[in-house]
Amino acid sequence: MKKILLAAVSTLCLSSTAFAADQDFTLKNRTGYEINEVYVSTPAAKVWGNDILGEGVLATGASKKIRFKPTTSACNWEIKVVFSDGEKVEWDAFDLCTTHTITLKYENNEASAEAE
Repeated sequence: MKKILLAAVSTLCLSSTAFAADQDFTLKNRTGYEINEVYVSTPAAKVWGNDILGEGVLATGASKKIRFKPTTSACNWEIKVVFSDGEKVEWDAFDLCTTHTITLKYENNEASAEAE
């Protein structure tokens, strides 16, 4: 019985570790502006939570692997960035289970995001 329980616990640990990384993505900053903060949230959440960019900033032209520990296995996530001048931009409904890279751009006075 202990062997079965241990196997079940090991399987749960491995599967939760796998799903925790499923929503990680690379963020590319092609906006021409420095990004100070990055937040992710499910559409149903009422708060953004903590800045997941980590230490420092994301310079224009730079990329960073964004790793976070979601508390849900949800695939659809919203993203908010805060630029160095305090401006904030939000995007809806990225499927982070299938998206591996998000490229942020700023052209013609409009911010956009492309998912790959």
